[in-house]
Amino acid sequence: MTELLPAAPPATPDPATDPAAAAPARLTLRVPTEEDAYAWHQVFDHPEVMEFLGGRSAELSLYYEFTARQRRHDAERGFCLWTVLDEAGEVVGFTGAQPWPHAWGPAGEIEIGWRLGRAAWGRGYATEAARMTLEKLRAAGVERVVAMVDPRNERSAAVARRLGMEAAETYPVEGREGGGEGRCYRLELGAPAGPPATSPATLNV
Repeated sequence: MTELLPAAPPATPDPATDPAAAAPARLTLRVPTEEDAYAWHQVFDHPEVMEFLGGRSAELSLYYEFTARQRRHDAERGFCLWTVLDEAGEVVGFTGAQPWPHAWGPAGEIEIGWRLGRAAWGRGYATEAARMTLEKLRAAGVERVVAMVDPRNERSAAVARRLGMEAAETYPVEGREGGGEGRCYRLELGAPAGPPATSPATLNV
């Protein structure tokens, strides 16, 4: 990859247009524990949370496998999908990054992602946690990231736009009942982690 020029100082988010910038950090990220598999299974077991992910939470055994894989990513790469804790120390979901895990789509790229339990929606947590992820990835030397979003999922697309990500190519989703598409958003990490200057009105996710 072409080496990036030194990054300009990050833009200061405007609290008037970005609720996640209105207060100091409220969230904590940690490498998922074995116990977090159960917590993820519980907080994601809601039809609205899983609307674009099959409609229901995966089996608990898959979450144990999933969290174990994230611990391996953290040990090998210095980043993973981290558990997100709110101000009270309660698990509200995950955010972070991992290598794109499928043969289709943006193979070889680092994908960032976020998923919150339904009770945590509408507070700006997803954007706040994703910005924390980008800073951790910069510190780990990651140069660019992608996010794959179902085109119908306006809430996640809004988060991607707030991060300054730009919509790029679209891929057919393989191996999912009913098919569908995934839109790839891209961001060079030499750029500030903030909304583009002409960002449209977005939802508070």
